[in-house]
Amino acid sequence: MVKVNPEFIKKLEKYGVPIATACFSCGNCSAICPLSYDTFPRKIIRYIQLGLEDRILSNAKELWLCLHCGLCSETCFRQADPAKIIHALRRYVLAKWRGEE
Repeated sequence: MVKVNPEFIKKLEKYGVPIATACFSCGNCSAICPLSYDTFPRKIIRYIQLGLEDRILSNAKELWLCLHCGLCSETCFRQADPAKIIHALRRYVLAKWRGEE
C-alpha cells in the first residue's frame, strides 16, 4: 500500500529542496543524466510532488549514486534544479536515519 504525505514538500523545504512543483516531468534531466536508469532524477522529483515519502526512503541508496555533475539542472528549462533537490534529499534522509526528523 502506498502512503501519501501531502505535507512532505513543506517538510523538505528546511533541507533546501527548491520548488519541486516547478517540474512537469518532461524527462530532460533523466535523458541527460549519465547515471540515469529507470528515469532516476525525474522519478525522485515525482515522488516528492506526490508526497511519497516512503518511496524516497526505500530508494534512498539512489540518492548517493548521483555524481552532482549538474547536467540535469543545466538542462531543466523550468529551473526545478534536480541536482539541488537530490542533494537536499540526502540531508533529509540522513536526518531521518539519525532520528532527527
